[in-house]
Parts: sequence; C-alpha cells; structure tokens
Amino acid sequence: DGIRIGGCFLAGALLSAVAGWCGMSVATDANVRTTQAADKQGLASALRVAFAGGAVMGFTVVGLGLLGVSLFYFLMTLGRTDAIIEQEAVLAMEALVGFGFGASSIALFARVAGGIYTKAADVGADLVGKVEMDIPEDDPRNPAVIADNVGDNVGDVAGMGADLFESYVGSIIAAGTLANGDIVKVALPFWIAGSGIIASMIGFFFVRTKDGASQHDLLFALHKGTIVSSILVISFSAVIIDRFFDGDGHGWENFGCIVIGLFCGIFIGQATEYFTSYSFWPVKSITQAGITGPATVIIQGIGIGMISCVAPVIILVITILACNALAGEYGIAIAAVGMLSTLGITLATDAYGPIADNAGGIAEMAELDERVRETTDALDALGNTTAATGKGFAIGSAVLTSLSLLSAFKDKAGIQQVDLSDAYVMSGILFGAMLPFLFAALTMLSVQKAAGAIIIEVRRQFAEIPGLREGTGEPDCERCIAISTQSSVEEMILPGLYAIMSPLIMGLLIGPSALAGMLAGAIASGMMLAIMMSNAGGAWDNSKKYIEIEGECGGKGTQVHKACIVGDTVGDPFKDTSGPALNILIKLMSMISLTIAPIIRGWTEWQYWYYGMIPIALTFLGTILVYRLYWKNALDITAPVADIEKQKSAEAEPLVSEEADAEAEPLV
Repeated sequence: DGIRIGGCFLAGALLSAVAGWCGMSVATDANVRTTQAADKQGLASALRVAFAGGAVMGFTVVGLGLLGVSLFYFLMTLGRTDAIIEQEAVLAMEALVGFGFGASSIALFARVAGGIYTKAADVGADLVGKVEMDIPEDDPRNPAVIADNVGDNVGDVAGMGADLFESYVGSIIAAGTLANGDIVKVALPFWIAGSGIIASMIGFFFVRTKDGASQHDLLFALHKGTIVSSILVISFSAVIIDRFFDGDGHGWENFGCIVIGLFCGIFIGQATEYFTSYSFWPVKSITQAGITGPATVIIQGIGIGMISCVAPVIILVITILACNALAGEYGIAIAAVGMLSTLGITLATDAYGPIADNAGGIAEMAELDERVRETTDALDALGNTTAATGKGFAIGSAVLTSLSLLSAFKDKAGIQQVDLSDAYVMSGILFGAMLPFLFAALTMLSVQKAAGAIIIEVRRQFAEIPGLREGTGEPDCERCIAISTQSSVEEMILPGLYAIMSPLIMGLLIGPSALAGMLAGAIASGMMLAIMMSNAGGAWDNSKKYIEIEGECGGKGTQVHKACIVGDTVGDPFKDTSGPALNILIKLMSMISLTIAPIIRGWTEWQYWYYGMIPIALTFLGTILVYRLYWKNALDITAPVADIEKQKSAEAEPLVSEEADAEAEPLV
C-alpha cells in the first residue's frame, strides 16, 4: 500500500505541474494575441482571445484532474483478488489520498512561490517606477516591468490553476472516501465532475460581447457562460441520479446537495463581485476615502475586507447545514463536487484576468495608440473583478473540500466524537486558529523582503545606466527576473515547512483528537483571513482603476489617484500572495492528516509522543537554517535613494533656473 500511495503522490504532483505549465505557455501566447486583437479588431475580439486563452487553463486542469483520479482509481483496484468489490473501493480511495497529497504539494509551490514572485516584482516596479521616478505603469524604461508581467503568469495562472486542481481532485477523493465502499456513491462524484466538463465546454461558446461594451456588459458576457454551464450541470445531474439510484429517494437527496453546492459557488462569486467591482458602493467608498489621503484609503479598504466576510460565511453555513440535513457528511462532500463541477469555465474567467493585464503591459511597452491601452484597461478592470470572484470561489471550495477531508479523517482515525470541552481538542483549535496568521505573516514579510531586493536593483539601474529615465538607455530586465525567481524559491521554504510539519507534530505528539481540533481551528480562521485579505486587495486595486478608467476624482495624476496607488500596493500581497495561499494551507494540512490517519488510528493522547519529536526537530532545524541563510542579513533598501534624488534634482535644475530668470527680467 505504501508503494501505491507513493505512485499516486507522484502522479498527482506531475499532473498538477503539467496543467500549470500548459496554462502558462498558452497564456504567454494569448497575451500578445489579445493586444493584437485590441489594436486591429476592438474590444469584442480582444475579450474572445483572452477568454479562450484562460479556457485552456480551465479545461486542462479539469481534464487532467479527472483523468488522473479516474485512471489511478482503476489502477488501485487491481491486484486485490482476495477483496470484495466494496473493500476494493475503500482501499482504492485510501491510496488515492496520495494523489491529492501530490497535487497539494505542487499547489504549495505554485501558489506561495508564484505569489511571492509576482508581487515582489509588482511592488518593486510600482514603488520605484510610478512613485519615485513618476513614469507610467508598464513603462519599458522600468527594469522590473518584465518580471512583473512574467509574475502574472506564474502566480495568477499557474498558481490559481494548481490551487483549484487541488480542490477539484480533493473534493472527488473526499466524497469517494466518505462513501465507505458504496459503489454508487463512489462513482457519483466522478460522473458529476465529467458532466461538468461537458457543460463548461458548451457554456464557453456563450461568452460574447460587442465593441464599446461597458463594465456591466462585459461582466454579463462572462456570466452568460457560467449560467448556461450551471443549468446544464443541474440537468445532467438529474439524469445521472435517476439512472444511478433507480428512483430511490436517497438519490434525490444527493441531487439536492449537488444543486445547493452549485448555487453556493455562484452566490459566493456574486458577493465577492459586489465588494470588489467599482460598479458598486464598497470600491467607490475607498476611492472617495482617497480625498483625505492614503491612510484613510487603507483604513476603508481593511474595513471593506472585514465586512465582506459576512455574506460568504452565511452562504457556507446554510450550505453545510442544508447538505448535512439531506445526506450527512457525504452530502457536504458531494456539494463541494457540485460547486467545482463547472470549474472549467469558472477557472477560464479567472485566468482571463492576467492575460488581459499583460496585454495592457505589452501595449504600453510597444507604445501603441492610446485607444489600445483604453481597450486593454477595460478588460483589465473586468479581470480584476473576475480574479477576485475566482479567489472567493476558490476559498469557498477550499472550505467545503477541507471540511469533507476533515470528516474523512475523523472516520479513518477512529474518532467517534470531537468534544469541545476536551482540553486536547480546545488546545488544537487554538493552535490551528493561529496557523493561518503565521502563514499569512510569513508570506507578507517575504513579499516585503523580496520587493526590497527588486527596489534596490531598480534604483541602482536608474542611477547607474546613462539615459535610462530619458528612454535612450536599455534596462537590464533579466537581473530583476533572476532576483524574483531566487527570492520566491527561498522565501517559500519556511511557510511550506510549517504547513507540512504542523499536522505531523500535532497528530504524532499528542494524538488524533488534538489534530482534529487543529484542523477545525485552521479552517475557520483561515477562511476568514483569506476572504478579508483577498477582497480588501481586490477592492484597493479597483479603486485605483475607477480613477484611471472612469476619470473619478480628477483622473490620473491627482493626489487622490496617488493615495489609491498606495492602497493598491498594500493590497497586492493581500490578494495575490497571502490570501490565496491560505487555501493551500487548510487543504494541505487536511490532506496530510488524512494520509496519516490510518497510522494514528486508536492512539490515545501522548501514547507515542516520542514520534512527534522527529517533526519538531526537523521544524526547528529548518527554521534555524532558513534564518541563517536567508533572513539574518537584512538588505539596506535606503542606500540608493540619495542617488535618485540627486538625479531628479539635476533634471529639475535647468527648469528652475529658466523660471527664475524669466521672473527676474521685469525687475531688471
């Protein structure tokens, strides 16, 4: 069985990596083609090209995910001649947990390292380029602009793809595990996922718009595809339930859970859209807060992010209670499958965003006509909203998937009841609730540290390369790309180490009850923090876009615009690094716990505490090593500032002298 689990682990990791690589490759090509379409054919054609590029990512994830899980389920049933069919299903699902663990491992790398990469380059490019040097966004003179555009593909395409690949296969594995050998219930999530792929393919062809469309029209164009796909999934699911359960009333209870899960995803997306689109009050209020400076922009954004937690939590609570009443723990698991059944088109709308963003960067760097940039900016603003909606969907699906995995862990570990008055359970809850804050803090600090290295390099190049600011010198973009790559790999080690070792420490040191409490605390805390950070970051971003696209509060270059740029810079690691990475944390810890559940089954508290000392020692040694290698010697990010100030002063001196002479002439 160990060899089987190991093989599944390698397959899950490989397929997740392949899906991310394919998505990035196609997105890179689609960036240029979207710019070309915006230049030659207009808004409608540019939307079609960008969405088609995002659809490749979406359908690659669901195609490889379902293929991998189905194929390895079949392979895991082979060679068990002494087992009846129900036992074969149970043993096969136990081995498939390794597949989910492999997918989680790649998701950790792609989401955390990708998020650090993209936001380090983005923050560095914005602070030196737009704030210090006063040059436009995506200006080719900025040495970090290429790294910024590369980071969009790494973090927002491959990272989100790996995140949802993990949720997709995890929901199927959790539902199959909770079926407890019932062949019909084991097969149901596979068939629902397959019907969702067909529905998403049909829905793809309904995404169309017209030239000159408003943001509302563009949003409706994307919603059409999702609505059509959802209706088709409901129809397909009804047929599947009717055939599988042959009129049994319990089948229609599962159908109700699938429909509830599907609408849960849609409603969470709508709630996220309300708090992150500049068509609605929350984002507009952040822009208005910019009248009194950047501090009030940040205060208002954090408040909007916090209040945005209310609607998704209520929606998820209703979903969990309703599905539990209908079909128990299996009902919650099959609801997660229903939510993710339309992932093909949902992920397409999300991956479309970074393609549109990079298309705008290419238009700026190629110095195309201003109308091209206006077209790509409209698509980019829509992309910010769809990206925020996608993150909300990812958080909701991660919570349902993690709860299903927690239920599966409880069964496999032999836990009859989780008693909140038990000291071990309560200690686990408190420890688990702390972990998302630790994880988010480490990723935020990593972005700051990596962005500091980019800032130093960009300042150095502006100070040392002759004619760079005037446009006659050539920036060394490869250096910034190398810094982002190295920093992202170095900085992901510590968060990844804590995410993997925490469930091992709690489960092996204390026991399964404390580990169950830790997972519950991490899921609840991680969900709140992820929603707050993702929505606050998306709202800050679109408050800036509201000024740039709609000309609100005087348009670009005003003090309000600069205040919102500060908010956007703060929000970048919120929405693209720390917030989304929390999805990985709760799913990865749940998957690891389910993997070790058969080992710790029946253990009492502290029974084999000495095994827990092994992960504790590894965590301690890893922390010391990372600190000494990467954190001990902090960079001095203030050193090159004097050189930039001298350069800007030198450029201003002739102008000041001429103005002074002109004012002095009448006196003479």
